[in-house]
Formats: sequence, structure tokens, C-alpha cells
Amino acid sequence: MRTPLRSRRTALTGATALLLTLAVSPAAVADTHQAQRQGGSLVLIGGGLKENNTQVYGEIIERAGGARARIGVITASSVPAAQDPYADDPDRCSNSECNGAYYSSLFKRHGAADAQWIPVDLDHIANADSAAVVRQVNSMSGFFFGGGDQSRYLTTLLNGAAHTDSKVLAAIRAKLARGAVVAGSSAGAQIAAGADMVTGGESYEGLRDGSSPGYFEDATRLGYEPDGGFGFLRSGLIDTHTGAYGREGRAIRLAADTGHDRVYALEENTALVVEQPGGPRERLRILGPRGVAVLDLRQARATTTPPPRKRQEGGAPRPGWSLSGVRYSYLTDGDRYDPRHWRALPAPGKRPLVPRSVAPVPANTDVFHSVANPDGVPYAFLTTARALAATRVQQQAEATTYENGPRFTVTFRKAPGFTAWGTNDAAPETLTGLDIRITGR
Repeated sequence: MRTPLRSRRTALTGATALLLTLAVSPAAVADTHQAQRQGGSLVLIGGGLKENNTQVYGEIIERAGGARARIGVITASSVPAAQDPYADDPDRCSNSECNGAYYSSLFKRHGAADAQWIPVDLDHIANADSAAVVRQVNSMSGFFFGGGDQSRYLTTLLNGAAHTDSKVLAAIRAKLARGAVVAGSSAGAQIAAGADMVTGGESYEGLRDGSSPGYFEDATRLGYEPDGGFGFLRSGLIDTHTGAYGREGRAIRLAADTGHDRVYALEENTALVVEQPGGPRERLRILGPRGVAVLDLRQARATTTPPPRKRQEGGAPRPGWSLSGVRYSYLTDGDRYDPRHWRALPAPGKRPLVPRSVAPVPANTDVFHSVANPDGVPYAFLTTARALAATRVQQQAEATTYENGPRFTVTFRKAPGFTAWGTNDAAPETLTGLDIRITGR
């Protein structure tokens, strides 16, 4: 079966989805900035959701009604058929309608009673306020928002600069408040964010140059949308494809620049399940083969040092940006997180591990998996963190960026309160409270 294309070079990629079970309300168009107490749930996936991930698909379908689930597939973040040169080729097409059919078929194979494409995209923007499409939405028990570029979701489902809901999005929001489930992967997870939603960028360039509001043709430039996405999850920023694309650095820099004190950094093929998002009883759980990093910046402090007098190769010297006091937790399958109390709760069966290895932490000269490094490997940041957790001969370890103008050093430290968790003595799985410092020189 055709798999929609993904690209690392834009932050808004990945063929993924946002599932919502909804019971429509007669509410008027809602302001997406208005904080809401919501009673439903979210299933947010970091991209790369595999067709055979029955654990995550099963969670989505179960929350949409199990065998009675009727999924409305929205793929407005894809290019419309009018812009797809392969629109007539079912084996090569990658437009909104084609992807809608693809995901409809996939949800049926995973056990949904029905799945239908909801015809809202750049070719059908008016449908976002169509009474007929709202009726179609209301006949569904869930919705799957496909991946691509989340800026297209802003264009198709929100009302311009006012950033207010179309009638279709208002119906979705009302159902979420009444107990629906919302699932999203990659762009679908990003669009669930509140203020300062990331729009693109790479870690090194983000650390070097900082973030800027907007969406940029230069895919390395760290950008964000100040008004945010749909605002389904507001207890932290959201980033996706984190370890696979080395996005820990950009997530930390964006949070520091915009004044956010928490980031949920989602890994591929793994879901962050959020109960009652936005409410006082909001709770999170990890589901899948990888994990979710929670970055805590409450105690973070940024400093900028003057550039060196000597001119660096490739242009004028740049000031060095540094940040200390970040706490990094990496949660894995079955772990829970209480955002109100900032507390990680490892899954039953995991226990604190005593480090036993006497091996030093391996050198890491590409901590953020640079696109400029042909020999780079994914999950480099996590690999160093787990290696430090496993050894008893080091209390801290350093890793550096591949680029050197300036070069950034990441220091991992076993601060008081740090704990590694696992199901056996040899392999740390979950990490809680590892201290992170980033220094630019």
C-alpha cells in the first residue's frame, strides 16, 4: 500500500492523523485562544506511525467507539489534488483526497466500522463552513487529521487573522469538550498545540540564531506561529519526530525564547495519550515502542556571551547562546505523567536501577543528528543520556554538535533526584530528572 511521503526538511511533515470523537454542540464559532476545560482525550503521535501499530490504532478506535467507530478523515494539510502531478495515479498520488482514501482504508482494516474522507482542503476551503459537511462531521464518531504541513490546517479550518474556528472546527472542539478523543501524528500532533506552535527548523540553526515568528522557506530556520494551532493541549509546547531528527535542541530553544516552561517532545510511532486536556485532572500516558521526552524549563537560565574578536570561517562571528537548568525526562510505554504536579510515574513493573556498567559514555560529536552529517545516527541525544544512566563511573557526560560555528556542548548530569528505571538491571528505559546544560562557544 502506498505510504505518503515524509521529509525531514520541513517540520510539518509525516503522514499521520488526528482522531476526534465528537457529539456536536450548537455553540457558535469559538475563539481558539480561549482556554477551555475539556473532558475528552488526545492521542498525539510523533510521526512515522506504522501501518501495523495495532497498539496505537487500537487505542484510537477504542476511544472512538470500538467496533462502532466511524472515522472522518481530514487531510487538509496535504496538497490538494489540483497541485499533485500524480493525482490520477493511485500508486504515486499524495494529495488530500488520495491520502484521505488511504487512511480511510487503513482505519477500516484496523477495525473501524466506517471511515470517510471529509472534503476540506485548499481546493475546498468553503466546505469548512458548509452545513452539509458539518452534518457529515456530526455523523462520525471520530476524526483522523492527516499529516503534511500544519499551516494548511490554519488556512482551511481557521478564519484568517482572527484565528477563530470555522464551523467544522467548532463542531470538533465542542465534541472534544463533551468527551471525544483527538489523535494526531506529526503535523496532526503539532496542530493540537496552543500558542507558539513550531513551524520548522533544525536544532543547530535554532540554537545558533534563535527563533522567529513565521513560516520560512529556509527549512533550517527555527520558526513558530505565535497564535498557535487549535489549542487542544496547552500544558506544554509540542514537537515531533524528536529523536529521529534530533529536535531536542530546537525544542529547548523555542521554549526558552517564548517563555514556555515545558515541552512534550514526541517520538515516532509512539503516542502521548492525554486524558481531560485543559482540565484540572489532566493526565498523560505513553503508548508505543519508543517514548516521549518531557523537557522542564522552570529553572532554566539563558545567557549570551559576546562573539570572539577573531573572525570565524564562513562569516562574522556570532554570540554564543547558553542555557542551564533544563530537566529532561524520557518516558516509555506505560509510564504516566501528572502535568499539574510535574511528576513522572513510571509504569508498574519498572523499578529504579542501580548503575552497574564500568564503561565510559561513548563520544558523541553529533548530538542533534545534523542533516549536514552523512554519517549521523538518529536518537543520539537519548543514546548518550541512557549510556550515562547505565554507568557507575561517570556522573556527567558531554556531547557536541556536528557544526562548529559556534560549536555547542550539551552536558548531561545526574543531578539530585535523577533516577533511571527499567524492568531489568542492565538497560535503563525510563529516565527522570536528568540535568541538561547547553553551552555555545
